[in-house]
Amino acid sequence: MITPGKALGWTRGLRFRLALSYVIFFSILLVLLGMLFRQILSGTFQSQMENVLGEEWGAAKGYLRTGPEGPDWVFDEKDPDESFTVRRVQRVYMLADTQGHPLQHSEIYDSLGIDPPSEIRAILQSGKPAIRVRTDPSHVPYMIRSGLWVDHDGHKYYLAIGRALDYNDKVLGDFTTDYFAWVPLVIVLSGVLGWFLAGRALGPVNSVADAAQHITHSNLDVQIPLRQAHDELDRLIEAFNHMMTRLNHSFEQIRQFSTDVSHELRTPLTVVRGQLEVALFTAQTVDQYRDAMADALEGVERLSNIVRALLMLSQAESGQLALQKTEIDLAELVRDLVDQHQIPAEAEGVRLAAELPDSCPISADRIQIERLVSNLLGNAIKYTPAGGMVKASLVQSFDQVTLMVEDNGVGISVEHLPHIFDRFYRVPSADAEKGLGLGLSFVAWIAKAHGGTVTVESTLKEGTRFIVQLPAGRWSLGAPEVPAVPVAERVH
Repeated sequence: MITPGKALGWTRGLRFRLALSYVIFFSILLVLLGMLFRQILSGTFQSQMENVLGEEWGAAKGYLRTGPEGPDWVFDEKDPDESFTVRRVQRVYMLADTQGHPLQHSEIYDSLGIDPPSEIRAILQSGKPAIRVRTDPSHVPYMIRSGLWVDHDGHKYYLAIGRALDYNDKVLGDFTTDYFAWVPLVIVLSGVLGWFLAGRALGPVNSVADAAQHITHSNLDVQIPLRQAHDELDRLIEAFNHMMTRLNHSFEQIRQFSTDVSHELRTPLTVVRGQLEVALFTAQTVDQYRDAMADALEGVERLSNIVRALLMLSQAESGQLALQKTEIDLAELVRDLVDQHQIPAEAEGVRLAAELPDSCPISADRIQIERLVSNLLGNAIKYTPAGGMVKASLVQSFDQVTLMVEDNGVGISVEHLPHIFDRFYRVPSADAEKGLGLGLSFVAWIAKAHGGTVTVESTLKEGTRFIVQLPAGRWSLGAPEVPAVPVAERVH
């Protein structure tokens, strides 16, 4: 099988780019380190040479004397140390008066060029020694130290001495050549090492990619083992495993939904078909035809309700269902819906009550808010046994309105609470009639679409409370909290 990475070419793969980045970084680092080391070595040589010239300057001042015929070198020629020291200083030196006229100089210094009088006077006037680098005709560099020399009688002269730098330059050149000759080999080795390390680092990523390529609807429970390194790759693997768990859970819900929808659609379809068969084969009177058609229409209506609910939820979740917000009185709306649900509550033997303020204005889509409240009331009545109670209440504060629908019915176990607003989710242990699991999904979407939230609190066999918080309307902004006022309760 040709993977997407191979199809794009190995040079465009992440492994190659990581290895290349490593090689480029390492190459730049090596070059910078080589230049830094060379600079440090050059500075060290220069500092050492200045120290040597400083020592020779002191020696020169010790051996120079001023006689009747002018300055001269005075030393014991039989002493090898003195003779060597003086000869070494005399290899590169120049002596001149304060006006810049040369008095003595060596052949090597002559090849470097005799200092002009103007330069000599400038150095003498500065009062500080000067360090210069000059080159002879053979391109051999020399470091020259020059400055003022005063003899024992107070006579002033200009003295310059020098030392060749060819050995230092040779060492620097050899270092540069040897260092940068090894750099390409080190870069190649670093590239191989970078390729190996990038391959090991991307191993878990490739495992995730291979696992993703082999995922089908039948093996969504696949899990990649963690490396136990507690690094970013382990986080990636853990995130992938969590994603697969969620996908598996979602597909299970969809499969369960398909089963539920099939069951829900099969029942009214069976009724419609049966009634049509009655009308076609056995009905003989007009009343029999009429009854068969009426029953068939009831089945068709049930089918329409199921399809309408599915279509509406799909439109809502895809953003195709736009809200038509107006200023409405939520207290009046809840009061009307509580009255409308009194009849089904009576049929179930449930007492339905409400505690509402006189008014509670909000900006909302009236149809959707009616659907939200109706779903919560109907759900509470459905899961409350005979003799139980369902209560709706409203609390209005500065910037939000809180709607609570609570009952003392069968309740919901803890493990199901995080999922009851999921699409198609149904509590398996519910004692009442099971539906498609869409009502609370509508509630969650409507609350979110209005900028609010919905939460649930429940204790098994004790009851459930749904809490919907919506932004307050502009009429109520700045109003103090309004206490709930009980409205008439009907006990059945």
